[in-house]
Amino acid sequence: MKVGFIQCRPRLGDLDATLESLGPLIRKAADADLLVLPELCNSGYAFPSREQARLWSEEIGDGPFVSYLAGLCREHDLHIVSGINERAGESLYNSAVLVGPDGWVGVYRKLHLFRTEKDVFTPGDLGLPVFRVGPWRIGMLVCFDWIFPEAWRVLALEGADVICHPCNLVLPGLAQRAVPIHGLVNRVYVVTANRTGREGSLTFTGSSLISGPTGDLLSEAPSSGDHVGLAEIDPALARDKKVTDRNDVLLDRRPGEYAALCRPS
Repeated sequence: MKVGFIQCRPRLGDLDATLESLGPLIRKAADADLLVLPELCNSGYAFPSREQARLWSEEIGDGPFVSYLAGLCREHDLHIVSGINERAGESLYNSAVLVGPDGWVGVYRKLHLFRTEKDVFTPGDLGLPVFRVGPWRIGMLVCFDWIFPEAWRVLALEGADVICHPCNLVLPGLAQRAVPIHGLVNRVYVVTANRTGREGSLTFTGSSLISGPTGDLLSEAPSSGDHVGLAEIDPALARDKKVTDRNDVLLDRRPGEYAALCRPS
């Protein structure tokens, strides 16, 4: 299986300009089986108001952004995970959508909202689903979800081989250091697709990456500029949870001792 990330700069409120720059990058990686794009790729991030955020959102289905991705998936026989500003009724969600040749496959809605996202989006309500694409099992997280180990572990328990992680990271170096460790302790592949550039007072940190089940970096982008990263992976390695001949990261768990994880703060 070949996976990859597209590191790019979505244009705030200008979908046409975003797609114009995104298309050549995706075609450059068209031999991949699975590509991951940044968070809120259809809208940009630093919304001047919730009303503008709603104007630049779309419903999951046959909206212009998902339809565009589905067309590329059909053209190149691949799957794409992208961050998306999702409208559902009166609510907006900071979501990730999995798209294939036949259209959208599934959606994850960000559980852990970061800073001013809380003024715009509703916290996710779809849990932590894992989707099957052929022989592969794909989970999704979005940006600040990275800091919560519980989310990674749930996806591992649900059988994810690859965790796709669209991002708009602004805290330099933190997630980029932590993500490979989450991959290691859960024995999964991770594809983190971050964006670059500036919006308002925010500077995005790039350094997108692909890491393996032992925490090794398989591909890494610079901190600025567009970049396509690709890596060949073996999902079977993500299903081997042994760290020694007598230790397994899932079978050795002691759930009865973890009650504090289920208590509200």
